Amino acid sequence: MLMKVGRGDVVRLHYIGKVKETGEIFDTTYEEVAKEAGIYSEKGIYGPVPIAIGAGHVLKGLDEQLEGLEVGKKYTIEVPPEKAFGRRDPKLIKTFTLGQFRRQGIMPFPGLEVEIETESGKKLKGRVLSVSSGRVRVDFNHPLAGKTIIYEVEIVEKIEDPIEKVKALIELRLPMVDLSKVKIEVGEKDVKIDFSDVEIDKNTLILGEIILESDLKFIGYEQVEFKPTIDDLLKPPEVKVEEEIEKEVKEQKSGEEATEESKEEAEKKTEGVKESAEKTEEEKTAEVKEEKEEAKEEAKG
Repeated sequence: MLMKVGRGDVVRLHYIGKVKETGEIFDTTYEEVAKEAGIYSEKGIYGPVPIAIGAGHVLKGLDEQLEGLEVGKKYTIEVPPEKAFGRRDPKLIKTFTLGQFRRQGIMPFPGLEVEIETESGKKLKGRVLSVSSGRVRVDFNHPLAGKTIIYEVEIVEKIEDPIEKVKALIELRLPMVDLSKVKIEVGEKDVKIDFSDVEIDKNTLILGEIILESDLKFIGYEQVEFKPTIDDLLKPPEVKVEEEIEKEVKEQKSGEEATEESKEEAEKKTEGVKESAEKTEEEKTAEVKEEKEEAKEEAKG
């Protein structure tokens, strides 16, 4: 009997994403398929991707249709534009002067991908549609906006072990982390994750911990603890140095106090031995006096 999956389950998913109208493959977890489609990336990570069903780790329209699927069975899922990459918005097609591009050292041409910074500082990625009469039209819609998407999917595994679930979500959010160096403790409703031995960029870890906490609470954990904590990671280096110095000073003081206590105890023991020795000498002297007195009495008699 095949196993079904539901919301909150952590699974490993294989998929191929295509544009329905053209059959063009735009995304996949299969390395060979990526190479054949001309979308292979050396920096890409291939193989079944770990996700939590319902957590939004994949497109909304795909996520909703994963619930109730059986492990090991292949499915074809159709996702409409509004639940995929959205409908095309004419307002996102903007016109610029050719001079605006030239001042930045860019010679625009149709198909060129560009990044424009708005007045508010937000960066938008777009594609040049046309260059004519000193005007450049740029489309800021997602390249797949307005397209119906087809996914060929297979859930290859439903992860049951609690620690393996946590590892899978770390793999999803922080794929560069060596999981053998991560310490994980799992309770019924709490989980502790220790990244202390992991070599990773501080900012990457901060973002990873924030997203991981959300993922872990989604699958049922009420309390999530990280080491180092986000507060620790956000502290300026000089504050950390000061805290380490304070810690060393406290440890040193504790050691000195312990040494003083040991000295006092040793002195008390020495005094006790001296007193005991003095008492023994006094007793011996008293005994000798008594013997002499007894001898004198006998002589008189």
